[in-house]
Order: sequence, then C-alpha cells, then structure tokens
Amino acid sequence: MLKRNWKHSLAATTCLCILSACQTTPSRPLPLAKQVDLPRFMGGWYVIAAIPTMFEKGAHNPMDHYVLEPDGSITTTYTFNADSFDGKAKSYQSRGYVLDPSNAIWGQQYVWPFKADYRISYVSPDYSQTIVAREKRDYVWIMARTPSIPDADYQLLVKMVGEQGYDVSLLQKALQRAPQK
Repeated sequence: MLKRNWKHSLAATTCLCILSACQTTPSRPLPLAKQVDLPRFMGGWYVIAAIPTMFEKGAHNPMDHYVLEPDGSITTTYTFNADSFDGKAKSYQSRGYVLDPSNAIWGQQYVWPFKADYRISYVSPDYSQTIVAREKRDYVWIMARTPSIPDADYQLLVKMVGEQGYDVSLLQKALQRAPQK
C-alpha cells in the first residue's frame, strides 16, 4: 500500500512540475493612464488601428461610443460596417464597470456574469487620442476622436503599444472613411 501511494505521489508531483513549467511568466504590469476623467472620455472614438477580436475582422468605419450612466456604469456601443464601407451596419453593446480609483481599469461585460479586462493605458492630455489595452497583451485599440490622425502621432502610439509588450506586427490599421455630410 505504501509503495502504491508513493507511485501516485510521484505521478502527481511530476504532473504539477510539468504544468508549472508550461505556465507563462507573468509580464510586467501594463502601464495605465494616471487618471481618466470619465466625462471627458465619454463620446465617440474612431478605431485607428487594433489587434482585432474575431468580431472586428473586416470592419469598416469601426467606432466605440461611451455613455456614462447615472449608476456609474458605462454603456459601450461598438459600430461598424461589415466587409465594406457600404456594407451592412452592425453594432455590439456592452457595459463597462470602473474597477479602480484612477478610472483606467474597467471590467467590460459582454455576457453576464463575465467581465473582460479593459484598460486605458494612455489618453492624450486633450482627450483626442487613446490606447485601450488588456493585461494579457492579446488585443489593443488605438483610437482617436477623428477618423484619421497625423502619421507622426500614429507612429508614436504604435511605439507606445510596442513598449507595453505587444507584438506591433499584429496591429492592423482600421479602414476609416470620413463621415458623409
């Protein structure tokens, strides 16, 4: 009996060692905006570039719109045209919940009860450009209040994304067309 327990213990220990070896080393914490003024952050943001989720692939004119609700939650509406500028208009809605005093870390709820990690890692002083990221470094969004930004600004934001630990070769420029008047 002792021999059998010893074998089970050895097998369990071996499995734990293998699993811990497969575990990734946590990367350094994602830099965050020092303080996000929520009312200033609300409104429309054009996606300039992203490491997109599966729902965003092929999106034209992608845009996030944020509304601060009386209960402190944030209604987020993502809109885009599917597959072309004149493609079918689509939208997805989620609810954000601020999780820290800086207002930079949100839980974004698409399906109850799960909240996705959503972090404002940078917002320009005039609230015209932002980087929204995730601690896992799997998705990231460079956004602006306008459908395009100067190339020098874009390159600086891409550099910041790289410094945060993202593989910038995965960034895809969004397909934006200025709104028709």
